[in-house]
Amino acid sequence: MGVSKKNAVTRNSPSLAIVETNPHDNKEMIPIEAPIVSSYNDRIRPLLDTVDRLRNLNVMREGIQLPTIVVVGDQSSGKSSVLESLAGISLPRGQGICTRVPLVMRLQRSSSPEPEICLEYSDKVVPTDEEHITEAICAATDVIAGSGKGVSDAPLTLHVKKAGVPDLTMVDLPGITRVPVNGQPENIYEQISGMIMKYIEPQESIILNVLSATVDFTTCESIRMSRQVDKTGERTLAVVTKADMAPEGLLQKVTADDVSIGLGYVCVRNRIGEETYEEARTHPILAQKLMFIQATMISRCLPEIVRKINQKMETAVVELNKLPMVMASTGEALMALMDIIGTAKESLLRILVQGDFSEFPDDQNMHCTARLADMLSQFSDNLQAKPEDVTEFLMEEIKILDECKCVGLPNFIPRSAFLAILSQHVDVVLSSVIAKYSENFPQIQSSIKRAGRNLITKIKEESVERVMEIVEMEKLTDYTCNPEYMTSWTEKTDSQEDFIHAVLYDRKKPEHFSLTGFGNVEISHLRKYHAHLLQQAFDMKMRITSYWTIVLRRIVDNLALYLQLSVKYLVNSHFQKEIVAEMVDPRAGGGVERMLEESPSVVSKREKLKNSIKLLKESKDAVAAIVDQNSGYGDR
Repeated sequence: MGVSKKNAVTRNSPSLAIVETNPHDNKEMIPIEAPIVSSYNDRIRPLLDTVDRLRNLNVMREGIQLPTIVVVGDQSSGKSSVLESLAGISLPRGQGICTRVPLVMRLQRSSSPEPEICLEYSDKVVPTDEEHITEAICAATDVIAGSGKGVSDAPLTLHVKKAGVPDLTMVDLPGITRVPVNGQPENIYEQISGMIMKYIEPQESIILNVLSATVDFTTCESIRMSRQVDKTGERTLAVVTKADMAPEGLLQKVTADDVSIGLGYVCVRNRIGEETYEEARTHPILAQKLMFIQATMISRCLPEIVRKINQKMETAVVELNKLPMVMASTGEALMALMDIIGTAKESLLRILVQGDFSEFPDDQNMHCTARLADMLSQFSDNLQAKPEDVTEFLMEEIKILDECKCVGLPNFIPRSAFLAILSQHVDVVLSSVIAKYSENFPQIQSSIKRAGRNLITKIKEESVERVMEIVEMEKLTDYTCNPEYMTSWTEKTDSQEDFIHAVLYDRKKPEHFSLTGFGNVEISHLRKYHAHLLQQAFDMKMRITSYWTIVLRRIVDNLALYLQLSVKYLVNSHFQKEIVAEMVDPRAGGGVERMLEESPSVVSKREKLKNSIKLLKESKDAVAAIVDQNSGYGDR
């Protein structure tokens, strides 16, 4: 039977327990006199049981969100009254923040006349009863968040199994307060708002926004927060408390829906005087609506939950299989070592010899052949760069001719330059590849890396000796069959006659002469020498310069070829022998035996993955039976 808007909510009507409104429905609010929910769709209970099973398994620690009703509201909005009415028990009350931790309330309807109530926190289960529930919650909160006024985001779970309660799981969060009082932390608002956002942000969360009928909804902080994460309000339900204290205009207030509450409004009144919960049941419509919304959300989310469980389990299995097997003998350890060496050797051949860097496409330091080519090119440029003359032009040649010294090539290869070319990138590549393929055995990485460094040192010493041989060969004789030498010398000597004329016969006595390949050279100091000596010195300079170009190119070519050969020998012939020698040497600590002892990090990772796989498998089993039969429930 309908009532006038004026009398829609009245304090003097004890039978008027609850009214429900929908912001998109312009009908009058109807008083509800229904008793506590006595029956509900048989499909709802299995859904709730399944999610509770997943919650008990703690599947959320694997990053899988579960559909959850999250109760939020400004301080003194009446959250406790609503929850007390739903659960039929008393909750802590008082000045300031009563709820200081997330209180997970698991309500389960029971046919037993005796209620079962317990608290679960910090791996403890504490039984209690209706008479002592408030003290038990306060004591548990002090354990979790301290005995002061601070808050904590560690949850406290309250299990209530009782006749007449709805099957619901809700998370009650601390009331929002902006100004710290009575010893509360200065950043109390930031702590509470951060906790609330963490719970309401997931798309699986149903936001139960508790609003007082006596305030302007648009100014409520809880509304502002919920709209941040649920702009359309499609997963937000509003419960308007204290409806009996402000009945005038309440209908217009909720039907206007200025704050976008997509799931509608439910208006409730407070208990009057000494009314018991049984006498003032204020929650039938709210309970029914919450159960339906929760079941619908669970049914909608189940396929995605199943997909995530399967995906995470597959990932965990792959990660577990990547870990080294637990070895029981030295033979198994040796086989594992040879496998490491074999795969690392193949990788080094691809990177160092074949120039295949597909394993490390984005790490330019691992593109070894390209980096070696760059360094050889720079080495060639440095060798061919003209040094600053410390003597005047042709004076070195004139002194040599005067003293009849034989012409020899200087030891022009700086030892440090070659060492840099050989070791800089090869060392990096070797260390990186060894680290990659032995990452599962950190206890032996130091031994393998030491073997790698020893190998690099040996190869460098051998290679430097080889390079010095190349230099000695160049010093021993001046030979080339390269036709470029004669071409270059002929071109350079074409200006000899003009040069001699400028030095000895030009009446203008120029200070400088322009020579191709040498630039503007000073010549005034040469006028005291005879033409014959100048001709000889000039010819020697041009011959040495032309020959020097051939020698430098020959050196660089030989270096490039020898480097490739050295690297190939390093990988093919020396790599395996050096590492095996290091690993079986008892003076080095017996690396092979150490492989039998897994590092703490690998043990921890293995145990964590096993636990995750076990949890996810149990979660998969928990949802398997319910998925098919409820696949279409959320759309009904």
